[in-house]
Amino acid sequence: MGRLVVAATVAGWAIPIAALVNSVVPEPYMDEIFHVPQAQQYCRGDFLTWDPMITTPPGLYYVSLAYVASFFPVAWMFRLAETFDVICSTAALRSTNVVMAMVCAVLFHDLLLCIRPGIGERKATIYAILVALYPVHWFFTFLYYTDVASLAAVLAMYLFCLKKQFWISATFGAFSILFRQTNVIWIIFFAANGAISYIQDLYPKDNVSQENTEATHQSNKVVSGRGNKTAAQGLRRRRINSPISKKLVISESSHLYSSLAEELRDICLKLWNSKCEVLIAFAPFAVVMMAFVAFIIWNGGIVLGAKEAHVVSPHFAQFLYFGLVSAAALLPWHFSPRRVLDLFHLSGKNKTCSFLAVLMGLGLSFVAVHFFSIAHPYLLADNRHYTFYIWRKVIQVNWLMKYMLIPLYVYSWFSIINILGKSQTRVWVLSFVLSVMLVLVPAPLVEFRYYTIPFVIMVLHFPVIGNRKLLALGLLYAVADVFTLVMFLFRPFNWEHEPGTQRFMW
Repeated sequence: MGRLVVAATVAGWAIPIAALVNSVVPEPYMDEIFHVPQAQQYCRGDFLTWDPMITTPPGLYYVSLAYVASFFPVAWMFRLAETFDVICSTAALRSTNVVMAMVCAVLFHDLLLCIRPGIGERKATIYAILVALYPVHWFFTFLYYTDVASLAAVLAMYLFCLKKQFWISATFGAFSILFRQTNVIWIIFFAANGAISYIQDLYPKDNVSQENTEATHQSNKVVSGRGNKTAAQGLRRRRINSPISKKLVISESSHLYSSLAEELRDICLKLWNSKCEVLIAFAPFAVVMMAFVAFIIWNGGIVLGAKEAHVVSPHFAQFLYFGLVSAAALLPWHFSPRRVLDLFHLSGKNKTCSFLAVLMGLGLSFVAVHFFSIAHPYLLADNRHYTFYIWRKVIQVNWLMKYMLIPLYVYSWFSIINILGKSQTRVWVLSFVLSVMLVLVPAPLVEFRYYTIPFVIMVLHFPVIGNRKLLALGLLYAVADVFTLVMFLFRPFNWEHEPGTQRFMW
């Protein structure tokens, strides 16, 4: 029932807004000027012509081809279209992402129930609708871009990986690369953490024995104080024989390690001892990775077209931008008085380590901002993006502003890591941070839509918040969505651009 409610709710706003967008902006907009003609070439049966300005593989065009083909027989029957390519209009192609947005919301709903079984159907439904309203994801629901379909493929890959259906998961992983090449990082992330979960299931006795040892030790202390040895032995037997769910065992075992090094050592030892089982189970992911490496060798790089504009660059400031943007998009989690006090309380437990961690964070952020802030020509040339105004009116408003934002960057990432660490293992948090870095740091262009997939994965693993905060966040997203839509549809663009940059025509 929850899936139906989620899909119906998303369709309820997406379909009429898509119709409004198509009536006001019927022609291809921004990067659609590349994607729409390329998809129409596919509709004509021309699979050899390729626009050299397109950097991503043709996954979206194949999906659109199948999607449009599904309603072509009806159009042909009523003589609305004599040939297949006639119905591949801009509006029809854009509607592909409307369907994909519904699929994303349903997948998020199922993932949340899988990751947090105790959340309940009603809360999972509300969360899924809320994520569908996330402004960046919401806006590209109505344009013909690769991001919504890419998110759908990644979420499907994650869902089947959690269900331990690895062949299906790897298939969706391979398909996700056809939308965006950087999704290969998420294949590695899901496969690595899936392998860790897999070996935890192979060694449940170790986790149970550790959990039972602590519980039994506490029970003995209580009972021995009363001088009842017989009761202590009986209590010990009851605890050892009591059933413990695997999810509880894995969750509890994550807190038994005293350090990250100890946790890594234990995982590596278990992986080595079970290498044959793990290699067999996760062979599908290895096949996908080998195919991807072969593609890079054949293509001479990860990007398909416009290689000179998408050169891999050490854009470490991009990592900091993601932290602040994601924290701002989740205000109730990160910027409430309780959250600030919680972080201060945590730092007060070990003042020396906390001081060193903050000092290191500030120092590394300063280096990233000072030496690795990249102003891509596209960022300076196109005022149809929010990043154009954020860069010019905020970050570059004066020479000092970009350094004044450093404490906010550090706070945002400390808050994200602290919240994730409450429900995930240290290794999971570390692998997530490294994955975000590998996805974002090589990208020279600042684009908020690059942040959508890591943002959604992060929300899936954040603790559940109350209905009031959810309502406040939903209202905030709705206001941002309406504002974006009004600016997009009704604001006349008077082009601004930095001197010396290419001026885009519209």
